[in-house]
Amino acid sequence: MNIITRRTALTAGAGALAAAALPGFQASAIPIANVEPPKLPIEKGATLRVLRPTKFVEPDEVIFRENVKKFVDATGVQTRVDFVGWEDLRPQTAVAANTGAGPDVVIGWPDDPHLYADKLLEVSDVTEYLGKKYGGWYFLAEKYGKKWGTNNWIAVPMGGSGGPIVYRKSWVKEAGFDQIPNDLGQFLKLCENLKKNNHPSGFALGNAVGDANAYCNWLLWAHGGYIVDEAGKIAINRKETVEALKYGKDLYKTFISGVLSWQDPSNNKAFIAEDIGLTANGVSIYFVLKNDPKTARIAEDTDHAPMPSGLVGKSPQSALVLNGMVFKHTKYPNASKEFLRFMMEQEQYEKWLTGCIGYWAQPLKAYAEADVWKNDPKIATFRDTCGNEFWNGYKGPITAASGAVTADYVNVQMFAAVSSGQATPEEAVKEAERRARRYYKS
Repeated sequence: MNIITRRTALTAGAGALAAAALPGFQASAIPIANVEPPKLPIEKGATLRVLRPTKFVEPDEVIFRENVKKFVDATGVQTRVDFVGWEDLRPQTAVAANTGAGPDVVIGWPDDPHLYADKLLEVSDVTEYLGKKYGGWYFLAEKYGKKWGTNNWIAVPMGGSGGPIVYRKSWVKEAGFDQIPNDLGQFLKLCENLKKNNHPSGFALGNAVGDANAYCNWLLWAHGGYIVDEAGKIAINRKETVEALKYGKDLYKTFISGVLSWQDPSNNKAFIAEDIGLTANGVSIYFVLKNDPKTARIAEDTDHAPMPSGLVGKSPQSALVLNGMVFKHTKYPNASKEFLRFMMEQEQYEKWLTGCIGYWAQPLKAYAEADVWKNDPKIATFRDTCGNEFWNGYKGPITAASGAVTADYVNVQMFAAVSSGQATPEEAVKEAERRARRYYKS
């Protein structure tokens, strides 16, 4: 079952050309330690079913399938991979967790292991081996891969998609700026000028797994706000949140119309169609532009920059981390863990990383030396995506509660309500606080 969504239209054709250019792929000289892999004798007659999100760039699926075939050829373990829409992945993961049936391995979203920690096998043997061999794990990989407050890994992080600013260089210059300003006031001024020049910005405010969560988290964090404190106590009802909501409403006035219903593909389409001049996104927009001769002109005029730091001194961004989980209901635990290990080894992983031009940036530090990061300076912003030091539920622990608040779009809907004029900042904060308490029970 290969479920195709509207997202596919963004990647068909152009991405296939890029994927076809990889047969002569040469591995990079990255630092690798000589480490013995864990002993995971594969069970007799093992078969696997894997669930993961569908692609945003064509090689993500093409090369992933190639690597799965290599695993099948090497082990004899017949492996079926189901690619599902981003909005559908979390509900299907929940079904597998709650019924104790379905896929053996789910490559899911950052918080998902913490929603179902008691339903998952520990994978520390795999992650500790990979960490020793490939230079250690980035900050977010450890945050999302380990059960909070322990050294026990409940997922194998496989990559992280960042969401920095994507912008048209010439239009930003016409708006009076040589680069993306780091100051919130100046960033608002840039977006106001872009709107005056008929090149508005646009950020998702619908229930978009990647883009809306990333944008609204940035708004909150950049103003010094957070939903819970270090102890996991609700802390959203603060002046910093109110200021973030006021700023978000002002910024919303500079947007193209329709962002309240945007899903993850929406800003891709708008930017490629030249309807907007600035947004936040993974590398997928640039990938499509770069690999289609019809849009080469736009690609040349496109660049990336970190989201403005605001009041916190560093870019308040996280990453949409892919987490490989093995459910306890699997009949083939060793085969499942061996699959994840195999997919993270350089022979497979680097080709996937390169083919996607870093769309899923590496969680293992050695891959920062891969040649893909040296070949195009426009994607350099994405290289250390998994090193960002903010996470869903910041500043508190990553738990089922933090995962549920993210999955229920509490933060997104708070900002959407104020931006659209449906609620005052004070009303929206109180409602978000009430909803968050349902999960944190505090």
